[in-house]
Amino acid sequence: MAMKIRLARGGSKKRPHYAIVATDSRMPRDGRFLEKLGTYNPLLPRDSEDRIKMDMERVQYWLGQGAQPTDRVARFLEAAGATEKTERKNLKKGEPGKAAKDRAEKRAARETAAREAEEAAKNAPVVEEAAEEATATDETALDASEATSGTETP
Repeated sequence: MAMKIRLARGGSKKRPHYAIVATDSRMPRDGRFLEKLGTYNPLLPRDSEDRIKMDMERVQYWLGQGAQPTDRVARFLEAAGATEKTERKNLKKGEPGKAAKDRAEKRAARETAAREAEEAAKNAPVVEEAAEEATATDETALDASEATSGTETP
């Protein structure tokens, strides 16, 4: 029989209260259990002694019988010093989904296009001024050459 130490929810709507129970893993969450090992009240402050209460002797007994604690109960046991701390890795948790990645790529492409257009707009007047200066110097050079040759062009 696969044994679990898990939370069984009680309390009314939006006022949760949990019992820490030892049960067969095939039983429903709030269904039949073998033994009540403690309570957990998430509405109490974190530093309150009444937030988590466990009968550690019975918890150790069930762990010795092969019962596996759920993630939340394992954290409670680690905080109480009953079990060793395990390193958890949830690498997919913070990773955005496919649609979010697509949106980010499109936004980055739009931003780079906008930056390039902005740079082109900043550089365009400089290029036009340089072109105007070049044509002005060419005209003055032509005027100077005409003045020295003595002939005017109509």
